[in-house]
Amino acid sequence: MRLLIALIACLAAAPALASQCFQLAGDAPRIWNASLGPGEVMIRFVGHSAFRIETDQGSVAVTDFYGDPGPGKTPDAVTMNHAHSSHWTQFVPDDIDHALQGWGDGETPARHEVMLDDMLIRNVPTDIRSWGGEYIEKFGNSIFIFEYEGLCIGHLGHLHHRPTEAHYAMIGRLDVVLAPVDGGYTMPIEDMIDIMRRVKARLVIPMHIFNPGSLERFLTALSAEFAIDMSEADHVVVSAATLPSVPTIRVLAPAVRSGSFGWGLD
Repeated sequence: MRLLIALIACLAAAPALASQCFQLAGDAPRIWNASLGPGEVMIRFVGHSAFRIETDQGSVAVTDFYGDPGPGKTPDAVTMNHAHSSHWTQFVPDDIDHALQGWGDGETPARHEVMLDDMLIRNVPTDIRSWGGEYIEKFGNSIFIFEYEGLCIGHLGHLHHRPTEAHYAMIGRLDVVLAPVDGGYTMPIEDMIDIMRRVKARLVIPMHIFNPGSLERFLTALSAEFAIDMSEADHVVVSAATLPSVPTIRVLAPAVRSGSFGWGLD
């Protein structure tokens, strides 16, 4: 009964647009990305946990923005989590229209529902540990979800704990998951593996990679359930219609290689 009440409360508090992946047509002029086909999204791994998400209709969002947006036009929106300086910056350029902070004030969670011309960005608040581990910081992280033309992309941010049933209800379906696989700074590899099995996304892209050992454990544990694609590219192009036919983990190379902001290996 308590779980049911919690689920109802969370769903009632969730954004009105959170239950579906869809596009709303706007009247403003759009800048089309000629390199992408209809309904396609380019996901470029900037480095660390930052990704550029670009739609064929020209909208751009950057996750865990730390100051470097990666190559291309200025993003329309950036998302940030304040675990440490590689996940946020206080110096967001003025020409970025939406700077979405993933953390609340300790009592009230951050709530976002931003519709760009063609892409919905929403968040699901979660908790993080303090640096010393003595206490839990309520609502210190957000799972940000990007919805476009029937495609649902989830960026787990600096996730420190397994999502609850209420969290999963608020997240809904995820087709693509950007998952931290550091094995300790966020959460143990075994827990992240279990989350991937629960979410059942068709495409998983590892991020927050500090050493090859944790990545290898992640890939090995899921190799019987996911195809493994070790790519030299820094991006992937996908749409709801072109998701992999079998669940796939695709390891991208960082576009920006600068110490721990890339893989953490160079």
